[in-house]
Amino acid sequence: MSPADRPRPRVEQEPEPCLVPRCGSPSVRHLALSEARKGFPDLPEKGRRAPLCREHYRAWKKATRDSRKLDRLAW
Repeated sequence: MSPADRPRPRVEQEPEPCLVPRCGSPSVRHLALSEARKGFPDLPEKGRRAPLCREHYRAWKKATRDSRKLDRLAW
């Protein structure tokens, strides 16, 4: 295997802080900003992705459970 064919090791990066106002916890999941706004309408306009910490990701899942279920049924 030549050096050019070897996979490069992943560089560990510092996780981004959660985008929800007054929360600075490290993010564990990233959602599309439009999807994240369904659960948190007061998110700032910052890029296309919304990093969320574990607690806010769980809150988003709980808040959007019914609409996501209906979307799956429409397939």
